[in-house]
Amino acid sequence: MTQQEVAILARIMDNLLRIVGLSLLSGLLAALLAVGYRWYARMQVPTGLSMLVGLTGVALVLNLDTTLASLLEPTGGADDVFATPTIVVNTLTLAVSGVTATAGGRVGDRIAGTTGALSGGGGANVDVSAVVKAVGRVITVELPEDIEDMDGHDPVAANVKERIAGLTLVFPRRLTVEELRNRLVARLREEYGVGVVDVDIEADGTVTYLAVGSREIGLGTTLPPETCAVAIRADPAFSASAGDVVHIYDTTGEESKRVAVGEVRGTADEVVTVAVDADDATRLNSTQRYRLATLPVEPRVDREFASLLRAADETVTTITLAADSPLAGQTVGALNATVIAVHGQAGTEPLVPNTRTLTAGETLYVIAKPDAVRRLEAAATGADTD
Repeated sequence: MTQQEVAILARIMDNLLRIVGLSLLSGLLAALLAVGYRWYARMQVPTGLSMLVGLTGVALVLNLDTTLASLLEPTGGADDVFATPTIVVNTLTLAVSGVTATAGGRVGDRIAGTTGALSGGGGANVDVSAVVKAVGRVITVELPEDIEDMDGHDPVAANVKERIAGLTLVFPRRLTVEELRNRLVARLREEYGVGVVDVDIEADGTVTYLAVGSREIGLGTTLPPETCAVAIRADPAFSASAGDVVHIYDTTGEESKRVAVGEVRGTADEVVTVAVDADDATRLNSTQRYRLATLPVEPRVDREFASLLRAADETVTTITLAADSPLAGQTVGALNATVIAVHGQAGTEPLVPNTRTLTAGETLYVIAKPDAVRRLEAAATGADTD
């Protein structure tokens, strides 16, 4: 083997080692990013972002090498960048680094997810995490293949249901059923974007029922009963925003006449969406221009309650007791739910005491988690709740 052949072989080996080293650097940077992203955002890092970070590190090394070469060899270092062998090596380096960055992002996310599960997740109880680390015992929860859609909620995307169907999750073993349920619901929401979860879990971690749904969105879900939203042409104040209570005046006559009282829900130039009583809505003309008078801000307990309820795990529903319902004859305090009102023959009774006895035919307004609501609805109709 001649000296020239040895030099060529050494150059090839040097380039191969360079490609391997920079590719490993790209994968390591992407893996570190995936771990930090999973810890902070509680979700998988986007593939494009992990590839961008990995390739950025490789590009910095290549640029630094070129800069140093041009400084050390002013007559030839900079020209070597445009040489065909250099272009080929740099292109191969970036291509392989892109692949390793993608793989590194996935590996890092898998490591972060497994580590977070074994430690009980970001919100783990300190004592429970310590026990799991010391004993090393965990429980695996396998989700069913058949996932139901929750009644009263928009269905989740089909690809989301496919991702969680048959999924196996790891949790600390020494958790109560309620704690395990809360952990499971939190992970489905944070990692898969599920809005509402209804799940039944046995003491051994077996999931016997799972239904998911999206949070109800839109204007209609925020309107009180017997009200509607109407878009009118008006002159809202410059700083008017959703939640402002306004008087709506008709200025077409000689004197201004108040038409209705409403609440601003949105503005767009001269078009204002207001929530008014259903009876007042018929007196508003979409082609007529009105004048709005904003009233002073007052505490709105109903709006605060609605905001808290939309962010909570619980939901509000109405349940009517059938004649053969086992709930008839029981007290309000015996129900696994918060009863905010009861509607019967005597009218509606708000904030009923726990000692009040329920009778068949009454309608209950309850606040409870989805699984408790499902059991109450089954019991109210006299169906088998097992």
